[in-house]
Amino acid sequence: MRAAAMPSGLLIHRFVGRELRNRFAGSIWGGFWALFQPLLQLAIMSFVFMRVFNARVPGLDAASYAPFLAVALWPWTAFADGVLRATTSIQENAALIGKVAVPRELLVLSSVAASFLIHIAGFVAVVVVLALLGTGIRLTGLLPALLLYVPLVALVAGLALICASLQVFVRDLSQALGQLLPLLLYCAPVFYDRMQVPPAYRSLFELNPFTFYAETFRAILLGHGTFDGGRLLVACVVAVGVLLVGHVLFRRLKPHFEDFL
Repeated sequence: MRAAAMPSGLLIHRFVGRELRNRFAGSIWGGFWALFQPLLQLAIMSFVFMRVFNARVPGLDAASYAPFLAVALWPWTAFADGVLRATTSIQENAALIGKVAVPRELLVLSSVAASFLIHIAGFVAVVVVLALLGTGIRLTGLLPALLLYVPLVALVAGLALICASLQVFVRDLSQALGQLLPLLLYCAPVFYDRMQVPPAYRSLFELNPFTFYAETFRAILLGHGTFDGGRLLVACVVAVGVLLVGHVLFRRLKPHFEDFL
């Protein structure tokens, strides 16, 4: 019961630390994988798309595809990983919930925070390496790009609260998300430019919440496309709205969690 008396800030710090330790438990190199894995993945995907599929983006030369892919793929990885891992956070901590009076929301939010800490570290590593290789990355855009993560984190936190609360009652939700998230990935301009899509379908991409982030990260770091303040405002409103909906739904459902865990 003492955990309930702790300040929320201290609690979430401890939960995030526990989440990070659990993810790297048994790993010889520990947190180094957070930096090495994205660099290795980028090298593999760049080879596959550039050499095998001969992927090209209008207005960019062949060598520019790697940074074009990287600056959108890593925010997506944080988005997808944050939602998926947080969805089962209440279910996986059933034993803790039954023994300790801990704010349930913190279990979800700490999972989201751990995912973003890991993938933002990888994102920074990839951006810096690509900039040093002379691929056209603008290091002056790194700070604005990191600030762009703020509404993205809020959006994921809202989705995580919604999904985690529903997962307690609908156990196959996490499986459905495993199928839905790849669909959202391929329906967002991550591997390609939206201008490569037939004109009749381009406007539909605005329905995908990640489209804005993929295109804005590229505008900030690569100068590919334009930064649109109006779209940023809409994205912030959507993120706050989803977070509020998630908060309200979670608060209404959490009194019933223990009955279904």
